[in-house]
Amino acid sequence: MSAADRRYAIVVGRFYADLAERLVAGAQGAFAEAGAGEADVFDVPGAFELPMAAQLCAQSGRYAGVACLGAVIRGETDHYDYVCAEAARGIQDVQLRTGVPCAFGVLTVDTLEQALARSGGGKRDSGRHAAEAVLALDAVKDRLAQTHPTGA
Repeated sequence: MSAADRRYAIVVGRFYADLAERLVAGAQGAFAEAGAGEADVFDVPGAFELPMAAQLCAQSGRYAGVACLGAVIRGETDHYDYVCAEAARGIQDVQLRTGVPCAFGVLTVDTLEQALARSGGGKRDSGRHAAEAVLALDAVKDRLAQTHPTGA
């Protein structure tokens, strides 16, 4: 099956709304270029909620993959460390537990300027990269599921 035959989801933390829009646009562009059309978008408040949203999408059986997007900008407290670590761990757990590719497209940066540089256009488009990772993992999964003559 090709990407055109499958549906994909985007879950996005909207805490930084402008960054979220840029990340979603990058991911949608990658899915469209792969022939998958527009992915379904599900909004959550922030990065900490992404794993649960990814799990709901993965368990629904509707999606071949989920791009998880958002941004966490370092502040003056330890909150940043907890949110980043748990979002990453949770997203990884979802894909390993369900077998549905889930990409980590969460910006973990020190400043808004760094986030803007990584949220659209050019080589640093984390939304696009997350969608491309989902597509690549889905292709590996598809390739391994195909039966090939062994010659025996």
